[in-house]
Amino acid sequence: MDPQIADLARTAGTTMVTLMATTAWESARDGLVSLWQRVQPNRADGIGEEFEASRDDLLLARETGDEDSEAELAAEWQGRVRRLLVAQPEVADELRRILDELSPRIPDQRPAVGEIRMTAEASGSGRVYQAGRDQHITER
Repeated sequence: MDPQIADLARTAGTTMVTLMATTAWESARDGLVSLWQRVQPNRADGIGEEFEASRDDLLLARETGDEDSEAELAAEWQGRVRRLLVAQPEVADELRRILDELSPRIPDQRPAVGEIRMTAEASGSGRVYQAGRDQHITER
């Protein structure tokens, strides 16, 4: 299998599931359903209903603390998108365009960090370099 198809399917599945719990959900769903309508019109209505059912599952999982469901839903949608791309590889560019339009709406996934306390001790001519994030050191 083409690794680009697998990567694109992985990105699409993860993006869709991530957006299911955001205000951007409707436009994300509409974009993918319209893609399905164009290439597999007989399945488009069912795909729309499956997106809605997946969203309901995700919201319930988040309410109940079921952390595994989100990964399972992403894997499920990755598989569906991958099968679509294998059957219709010409839609890859359109899918990339849809994902590019959605990418600014993806919430920041960085974990929240509370307090960080760092301590260090150097002796003699030793040096200590600490950073809470990026650090660039240029010594000459």
